[in-house]
Amino acid sequence: MLIAITFMVGITIAVAAIALAPRMAGGRMLFDTEADRPCGFGYRMAWLAVRSRDTGRVVETLGLVDPTPANWQTGIGVVYDRQYGDSRVFVSPPVNGWTFVVGLALPHPVGRGFVDKATPLLERLGREFVEVQYFFSYPLIDFHAWARLIDGRIVRAFAIGDEGMLWNTGRPTKEEKALGLRLFELRGVRGRKGDAGGEMILYPTEDHVMRLAARWSIDPTTLDNVKAERGVGVSAFAPSAWHAERLRKAA
Repeated sequence: MLIAITFMVGITIAVAAIALAPRMAGGRMLFDTEADRPCGFGYRMAWLAVRSRDTGRVVETLGLVDPTPANWQTGIGVVYDRQYGDSRVFVSPPVNGWTFVVGLALPHPVGRGFVDKATPLLERLGREFVEVQYFFSYPLIDFHAWARLIDGRIVRAFAIGDEGMLWNTGRPTKEEKALGLRLFELRGVRGRKGDAGGEMILYPTEDHVMRLAARWSIDPTTLDNVKAERGVGVSAFAPSAWHAERLRKAA
């Protein structure tokens, strides 16, 4: 699963990224720093929604590398860029009390053979901010995830990929139930044996993820239509501590 995600990250191309990606000069990325209005994102993407208006504090808590001012268009453009998107994240200016951290470079839920980098990151943010949410949707490899922390406690975390269920902490929330997420779209059956069948792997859809985000915070695909002040965020490299790491076998 991790190899598949890494491969798909490498080939992810958003049409908008071609027009919105920052310019290069002298080997250095030049971001537009003219304040602009929110730019939508969400499809084939991972993001955090942090209940905070302090972009700088979010950047500091995450431990991002070489933070550089960037407006919405160039910040979102680079995280969708196939050359730079696998190593950078964009931290947005606040929108209706929420700060977004966007990028496929964010740690994601992994199988047993890899070190879990996502949960510790969420817990660190949860100690600093009253509410933290995590979303990841990549339908090309049937990978979807969401998590919610309130007052430092994980109240819900769910993730499913080609290895099956990777997260399932807490009870399904009323917002999940309202979307019919007890009845996932059937994509396949693993280990089927006879008429009795085996373990059924049921997957949510990308639409489920966006609709859940709308109920918990904001559907990021609608940000172009949200009334918000112009602002400038931050583009930065993901720290090396987020890189995928295989578990070491005991000697």
